[in-house]
Parts: sequence; structure tokens; C-alpha cells
Amino acid sequence: MIERNYYLEYIKDSFYIFPICAILGPRQCGKTTLAHSYIKQLNDKNYFFDLEDPSHLDQLKNPKATLDPLDGLIVIDEIQRQPELFPYLRVLADYSNKKFLILGSASGELLRQSSESLAGRIEYTELTPFNLTEITDFKELWLRGGFPKSYLAKNHDLSLRWRNSYITSFIERDLPTLGITLNPHLMRQLWMMLAHNHGQLLNYSELGRSLGLTDMTIRRYTEILEQTFMIRLLKPWHENISKRQVKI
Repeated sequence: MIERNYYLEYIKDSFYIFPICAILGPRQCGKTTLAHSYIKQLNDKNYFFDLEDPSHLDQLKNPKATLDPLDGLIVIDEIQRQPELFPYLRVLADYSNKKFLILGSASGELLRQSSESLAGRIEYTELTPFNLTEITDFKELWLRGGFPKSYLAKNHDLSLRWRNSYITSFIERDLPTLGITLNPHLMRQLWMMLAHNHGQLLNYSELGRSLGLTDMTIRRYTEILEQTFMIRLLKPWHENISKRQVKI
């Protein structure tokens, strides 16, 4: 196991200022493991709600009744599954005996709703897969990527199998769970084309022609991949802002 000490310190420092700390990042990048590491380090009262667990989801259908009696650290994992919790967290965050660590796998709507409800009460950070500051074998990182289960797999074959399974699960299960309906085959094709265009200028029209889709559809699919942390759009610095272009 690779301890992610930077992020553990970040959470600790965040709670000196804010009652709510939000850790956002792609699925399976280590958010839940990080939360458990922080709980272990904290060694104090804590409560963990995983919204992928139907029983936990059911408990939080009445969030005030469930959360109001609790004190200490309250962790809510996969909060994007129940964004209606944010107005309740706004009220509960003002109680001095509670701290909330919330974990989420999608940024767009999640950030919009939470920022509207929790302004001044929440701090965000993005948890990425492993990066060069956290590991020693950069060649392995280059071959396998930084997702913990891929990077730490027993061999390259198992790592590849995990990555293939992850892509299929993301497209066929995770996106529909977020209320996103799209053509799985086209999304997979676009994702592969974006990977092959890594570091190049992003041209929605050109990608659309290759896939037989409008540039607006390509733009929508790309935004979905960005909001779920699957790709990162890099806006290069330019002295004249109007001349900036986007690279992917």
C-alpha cells in the first residue's frame, strides 16, 4: 500500500478552517482508501456512509434525523448519488461538533450544487491516481497508469485486464448511474481517439467528421469525460487571452 501523505495532511489542514472537506476524483483512484487512512490516523469518533450501499442510501433519505445526533467525523462516499444532501449539510456544518469528509466521482453538477449550498463552508481538492511524486518506478507508471489497482497489479496481464474492465464499467454502468445517456460504442471510440490525440490541439469538428457526429455532440461527450475526471483539458498560457487554444 502506498500512503498518500500529502492528501492526509491536506484533509487535516482543511478542517482547521472549513467544516466540510470534499475529495473529488475518478472512480477507483483511492478516495475511499484515503478516507479510511484518515479515520485511522484520526483515532476519534467517526461514521462512514457509502451511498453505493442501499442500506446507507436508505438511512440518508432522512438526512437530518440520521446525521443530527452524530458528532465527530462524518464521511459520505459517492455523494453525487444523492446531491439533495447539500442543503442539509449546510445546516449541519454550522454545528461545532461535526466535520464532514465528502467523496465524489463527478465534478460538474456536484460542484454547482455544493457551491450554491455550501459557500464558505467547504474546501475542494482533486485526488488523482498515483503520480511521479508518490512512486519510484516511473516506467511502471507509464505502462500501467496511476490507478492503484492497475499500478499495483501482480503482473502486466492483470493490470491490462483491470483497465479494460474499468473502461467497460465506466461507460456501461457509471455514466447511466449519473443520469447520462449516450451511445456506449461511440463514447468508447471517441475516448480512444482522444487518447491517440494526446497533447494535440482539440478540434471538435475534425473528431466529429471521423465519427459521423456533430461537433456539438463531440463537445458534450468530451465535457462528460472531463467532468468525470477521465480526461483533462489543458488551456495553454498566452499573453493574449483571445488567442488561447485548448489542448487535450
